[in-house]
Amino acid sequence: MTAARTARGRGAGRPTLEEVAARAGVGRGTVSRVINGSPRVSDETRAAVEAAVAELGYVPNRAARALAANRADAIALVVPEPEARFFAEPYFSDIVRGVSAALADTEMQLLLTLVGGDRERRRLAQYLGAHRVDGVLLVSVHADDPLPELLEQLGIPVVISGRRREDEPLASVDSDNYEGARAAVAHLVARGRRSIATITGPLDVYGARRRLDGYRAALAEAGLEELAAHGDFTEEGGRRAMTELLERAPHLDAVFAASDVMASGARQILREAGRRIPDDTALVGFDDSAIARHMDPPLTSVRQPIEEMGRAMAELLLTEITATEPARPSLVLPTELVVRASS
Repeated sequence: MTAARTARGRGAGRPTLEEVAARAGVGRGTVSRVINGSPRVSDETRAAVEAAVAELGYVPNRAARALAANRADAIALVVPEPEARFFAEPYFSDIVRGVSAALADTEMQLLLTLVGGDRERRRLAQYLGAHRVDGVLLVSVHADDPLPELLEQLGIPVVISGRRREDEPLASVDSDNYEGARAAVAHLVARGRRSIATITGPLDVYGARRRLDGYRAALAEAGLEELAAHGDFTEEGGRRAMTELLERAPHLDAVFAASDVMASGARQILREAGRRIPDDTALVGFDDSAIARHMDPPLTSVRQPIEEMGRAMAELLLTEITATEPARPSLVLPTELVVRASS
């Protein structure tokens, strides 16, 4: 305990802003400006206030500061997906990790909200309408999801992960889904594969459509025919789609799955059908998650920088929150094909 704290007495409670001002020989407003990082303070005065803060052990009251600034000092990470999918897919945990890293040196609190149905959506609308957060990070947005428009109506800054369409009006961070898929299929063509199927993601998700477009472009360049089955980014969806593909085209010699999770499901069906990977059927996924690295054989996959995407989303949102006019930038990060034994 410092001498200053002892002089105030053990039962005096936490030091106040007024006591810091008295110790530094300045006004209360000057102390407030120093604590809030205002440039309108001389170096000499700033040093005196900081010394008084250290001597007294003063800790700013975050709640009071937020109220005075009309801020909540909180950001909501909203995932409009069922709980089962959130915990099953490594994509979401990587996004959370990136967001948390970006907020680590700020005073922002991160609130995670899963919105799996209409009831949760109504509760979220009431919560956000009370302005309990300063901004929203929206992950895994489907084309018909009303949440982005709701946030715009409420005037809450928002950044979404993955555009909903080419001319996305909101601030967004995405990976190059088209080029990633095109590179994956071009790799299979270069390995001599000629009957290349794809298991798509849900086509109400723009990123899934762009992966399908990339697949089609690579096939067109090679003069090969399309063979697609629709999935939903789940392991069970991968199993169903792979079963359908083998029934329709038992001669297929390669599969590009639009997620590692679906590739895992496809692998199970291929094994059950007696197909050796990659000898009989090559397999490529998308995400380069831990699933890809731990699969047997290890899965060739398109790496998208998911953690970096989460970090970039949080940084964009912090900028949007403090901006006088929203810039609403769109950031697209590059992908990389990681070749492993499955292809």
